[in-house]
Amino acid sequence: MLQYPEINPVILHITDALQIRWYGVMYLLGFGICWLAIRLRTKTLPSWKTTDKLNDLIFYSALGVILGGRIGYMLFYSLPNWIASPTELFKIWQGGMSFHGGLIGVIVSTWFFCKRYHDPFWEIGDIITPSIPLALAMGRIGNFINGELWGRMSEVPWAMVFPNAGPFPRHPSQLYAVLLEGVFLFCVLWIYSSQPRKTGAVSGLFLVGYGCVRIFEEFFRQPDPQYGYIAFGWLTMGQILCLPMIIFGLYLLLCYGKTKSCFISSRC
Repeated sequence: MLQYPEINPVILHITDALQIRWYGVMYLLGFGICWLAIRLRTKTLPSWKTTDKLNDLIFYSALGVILGGRIGYMLFYSLPNWIASPTELFKIWQGGMSFHGGLIGVIVSTWFFCKRYHDPFWEIGDIITPSIPLALAMGRIGNFINGELWGRMSEVPWAMVFPNAGPFPRHPSQLYAVLLEGVFLFCVLWIYSSQPRKTGAVSGLFLVGYGCVRIFEEFFRQPDPQYGYIAFGWLTMGQILCLPMIIFGLYLLLCYGKTKSCFISSRC
């Protein structure tokens, strides 16, 4: 069994209402890394010579992630609490962000971005998606520091006792997510998108890849207490929410788009 490194989630405590927390810093790092990754891929493209357009894209995406992630969490996982106390929506520093809600938020914000710049939606989606796993990795590190979203009880040598999860060792499922949602999925998407692909294919691979990885991870992650196992004694809310992603991702990969996108590779 490994010792859980109890890191104070608060970096700087100014007042009870004003704190700098690792969770928020990880989000900022995630957006910054995405900016660098997208810049690397787009800097030779004519309409991306300067960083103005990229800055706007990251701004729109950040709004979509934060608003969609928080609203999605309250809708999918904490609706009774939200109804009882509407101000819970704004307590982002306590954690509670939904990937699936964030994904919907990014889709909506990207649509607005495309309307402004008159770009095809899925070509911009193919620009964004290879960098998303880097941001996911940062967010999962934030979950680990917060001591939340821990795994199921386990006796594996790397199991940990989390401060708020009882006395039994558990899978460090947040770190599994860093490796799978973050490192593994980034490598797959980065290599796949290094060559011209038909429009929507990179986005489709991301949806399929994340959906499959998340379903696998859920077998090690403690189910959300408000739902537990929803069906068959093993199916969780996270797995259910991934199924539409996989189906639509397969459609993008197999059926959508016929022309190769020059937004993906500077060698087009």
